Amino acid sequence: MQTGSIKTTIQENIATVTFGHPASNSFPSALLQELTDTFHKLSLNKSISVIILESEGDRAFCAGASFDELVAIETIEDGKAFFSGFANVLNAMRTCTKLIIGKVQGKAVGGGVGLIAACDYVLATEKASIKLSEFTIGIGPFVIAPAVDRKIGKTALADITLNAHEWKTAQWAKETGLYTQVLPDTESLDQATQELAEKLNTYARKALRAMKHTLWKGTEDWEELLYDNAEISGRLALSEETKKALSKFKK
Repeated sequence: MQTGSIKTTIQENIATVTFGHPASNSFPSALLQELTDTFHKLSLNKSISVIILESEGDRAFCAGASFDELVAIETIEDGKAFFSGFANVLNAMRTCTKLIIGKVQGKAVGGGVGLIAACDYVLATEKASIKLSEFTIGIGPFVIAPAVDRKIGKTALADITLNAHEWKTAQWAKETGLYTQVLPDTESLDQATQELAEKLNTYARKALRAMKHTLWKGTEDWEELLYDNAEISGRLALSEETKKALSKFKK
């Protein structure tokens, strides 16, 4: 379990993808690749109409990428490869032929916010605060920024990135467009998510697929953009300022 897990269950044409990791559902590179592969596989599965993305437990939704791997970056190539992990997942979600429902039960940081932004419809609890804290360690959320910008716009993106120490509430996320619904508790979240998935499952799949394409129109340049941004983050991870900020976290 130290490397985390990706579990997929399929029931009545609805696929539920559940990711987990003991470190607040964070993502080491291998787990990011497994999630990428999962979305590619589900995209090709003709029996599936909709996907639910959720994480394990009742606390954190996702703490982003593995901090241990970030600290261990020593070359530009290592840095680009590390940050490309989330680029791969975001592009897999973008090109997936199925609509993806995000089910967010708790807090999300960094890449976790990017995962949420790449979902097509997001339900969350009132405890699902978000934060982009990358600037506090000398890097920025460049890989996930296009996904977050697409949902909340540049003004809100500047707010959450530049106020890097500040948690934004679930209500803020709803008002800016990241969340579509905010529910009072996990029980309500479970029920609302299932009801939405079952409703979508009754719709014509060709229509759902066309809607998916419409929602993501104009993002074709992400095939290059996200990886260019991964290189920017990789270079910053090697900067003197970032190395100094990360040194306190080394084991």
